[in-house]
This record gives sequence, structure tokens and C-alpha cells, in this order.
Amino acid sequence: MSESERDFTLSNRAQTFLHEMVPGGAHTNARGSDQYPEGMAPIIVRGDGARVLDVDSNWFVEYGAGLKAVTLGHGYEPVVRRVCEAASSGVNFTRPSVWEVRAAERFLEMVPTADMVKFAKNGSDVTTAAVKLARAATGRDLIAVCRTQPFFSVDDWFMATTSMASGIPRAVRDLTVHFDFNDLESLRTVLAQHPGQIAAIVMEPATGTREPQPGFLEGVRELANRDGSVLIFDEMICGMRWSSAGAQAVYGVTPDLSTWGKALGNGFSVSALAGKRDLMERGGLNTDESRVFLLSNTHGAETTGLAAYLAVADTYAERDVVTEMEAAGQKLQIALLDVIESAGISEYLSVFGRPSALVFGTRDAAGAPSQEYRALLLQELLRHGVLCQSLVISAAHTDDDIDVTVEAFRRASAVYARAIESGTTYGYLAGRAVAPAIREFAAPRRLEVQA
Repeated sequence: MSESERDFTLSNRAQTFLHEMVPGGAHTNARGSDQYPEGMAPIIVRGDGARVLDVDSNWFVEYGAGLKAVTLGHGYEPVVRRVCEAASSGVNFTRPSVWEVRAAERFLEMVPTADMVKFAKNGSDVTTAAVKLARAATGRDLIAVCRTQPFFSVDDWFMATTSMASGIPRAVRDLTVHFDFNDLESLRTVLAQHPGQIAAIVMEPATGTREPQPGFLEGVRELANRDGSVLIFDEMICGMRWSSAGAQAVYGVTPDLSTWGKALGNGFSVSALAGKRDLMERGGLNTDESRVFLLSNTHGAETTGLAAYLAVADTYAERDVVTEMEAAGQKLQIALLDVIESAGISEYLSVFGRPSALVFGTRDAAGAPSQEYRALLLQELLRHGVLCQSLVISAAHTDDDIDVTVEAFRRASAVYARAIESGTTYGYLAGRAVAPAIREFAAPRRLEVQA
């Protein structure tokens, strides 16, 4: 379908049905239609490599696939084959399967800083399990969370700290305190304000946009040791993207517990809690302490997720997937920065971050961060065949995919530049602005649409 013919009629119809049946119209906030320009939220039929097809027969080059979970591409044959093999022999049993033995052995080989691992189906569950272990081991209640990082769990201990704390008791909210990334003094202050009370320090070792400053992670490790707190690294994004052994291997700082997901299964549902034996065994049978009810659920060891992980691990062993993503991301970033500079809007539109986890920033004519201009950029990219909430790349992105993206940015930048020059998105953006996925109230501000 050509750009002039591209429309979203069937997607809009399906999205309307979803809103009637599903709260929010999607099963994940970040996938909601409010994250996309009005009337331009594609409903996906299938994917192939780094491209996706929607119900209106529009093909898009897609970034951040599966909320950063797909690093090998959609329909990656070795993963699909291994999953089908597992499924054909049974998906769930009354006893552990051989897939559990194989996956645990492989994970501990891949992440040598961990002594034990337990698998589950999503990141929230394993991160909350890590928090529970920390509280059990320390006898403390408070959790210190890095507030300059966006998300750790759907559970109350974390959501109480966000703008979507409705339904969470005040007493729960008071159990989570905060510190800032790359700011050791903020962590020292929190520990001093709550001496002997903090069970765990929870953080990502890095993000796509912020690397740890020299000595920061080492300082966090030292403060955790001194205070007797459990250090938990959230490796949901970094794991399998910074390295197959996680960001902890890149930076040389070992946490007490770490949590994994996303790229672990190339989009299939599998996550992991890993860490030191003395902590992990509190959820097992080899302990004299009060046992922790740790990740005991029906589908935690469902065979297809574990099979997907094993196929992903094989691929990472055969190919340098991380280097492939870094190289493709670097090529994309250089090209896009050149496009943006040529359009004269470098002060207003930026592409930054680790090459394998790029994001873009949008500012208005006054130089302030802007959701309206973000919506305008997304609108123009969709019109020209690119679907992206970020520019998080995969090893499936080809040179052709990057060329399509660069051309789409070239055209989008021209519109963006005109909007900046006029000082408004009026006449350029057809509808409301996009909105943050985690916010207190539902309706983002609606923009007046030019006739």
C-alpha cells in the first residue's frame, strides 16, 4: 500500500471494539492507543523480522518490538521450531520437565554471577519475589527504589510510588523510599534517614539513556554491604541487550539478586529470578529459616517459554547478537542525527542513548519537552511506514529497514521543522497529543483540529 493510500480504518474499528471489551483497549498500558496519534494505532496481524503487518494491509518497520522483548526478530525460525517441539510433547505437567533442567543449567552457565535461578512468566512477578526474599532475609520492611528509572513491577510495593496509586493503601505507599541514579549522596541520605530499616535497594544497573558514572555502581554495592541491604538489579532491558550475562557483567558489579525477562524468550513469556544461594534457598527446601512462598504458580515452568529461552541462548552463542544490535543502532543514530541537523531542528528533536536501546526526545518551539510534538513525529513516521515508540533496535533490522527509517525521518523532520517555525502543531497534528502510559487521569488533552 502506498503512502497516499495508507489508512487505519480497520485498525480504528478493531480498537473501538477493544475499548468496549478490554479496560484501556489493550492488555499493557504501553501498548494503548493513547500512546499513538489519534486514529493511527495499528492493530497487528503478524510480524516478519523487523516488520509488522496491520489489519489495513499496512507494513511498518517496527522498533522496540514486544516492549523491547524481541531481539532476534518476529517469527525467528530457530525459536519457533524449538517452541513447537516443546509444545508437541506437552506444555504443562504435574512434575518438573526436562526443559526446566536444561533451562536452569543453561542460564547459570550464561550468568555465572548467579548460584540459583527460578523461572516465571513476567518481570513483575520475579522482581516482587526478589523484594520478598530481601524482606525475609533482613527482617526489614522498607524498599529503596531508584526513582529516576521508570518501572519495576505492577505490584503495590512499586505502583504505590507512581501517579497510578489509586486502590493502594497508604500504609503500603509508606514502605517504599527513593534515591536517584548516578547520585550516591541521595542513597546515603535515604540509608541515613532509615538506619537498619531498608531491606533492598532496587535499580536498573543502566538504562538506554543513562550509563552509570564511574564508581557509582561500585558505591551502591558498598553502601548495600555496609547497611546490610540486599542489592537487586533489574536486568529486564539490559539482560541479553547489554550482554548475554547482563549489565552486571559489563560493569563488573554483582548484585545479590537479579531479575530477567523480555529478550530472554524473544517475545515468548519467560522471566527469571537469579542470585545468591543463601537468599534463593529461602524459597526452597534446604533452609532452617521460615520459608518464603516464592514463585509457585501453574504456568511458571510451562515448556514453551523455557524452550524459547534455550533457542535464544543457542543463537547468542552462535552469533554475536549484542554486537549486531550495537552496530545497527550506531548506523541508525548517525544517519538520523544527520537528517535532523539538515532539517535545522537539532535543538528540538534528538536521538540518544545506547546504540542498542535508542530513544528520541521531542521539544516544542520554546524548547520544552512536548507530547504534542512527539505525537506529530509519530504521526508522520506512521504515514511513511515506521512504527516506533522508541528506536530500540533488534538484530533483525536490515540495512533496508534502516534506509526506510531514515527516509521516514527525513520527511517527518520537514513537517516538524515547519511546525517549529510556526510555533504550534496546529494544522500539522490531526488530533490529541499522546500521553504518558502511567498517569493519574485517563484523558490526554485534546487538540483543536484544523478544518
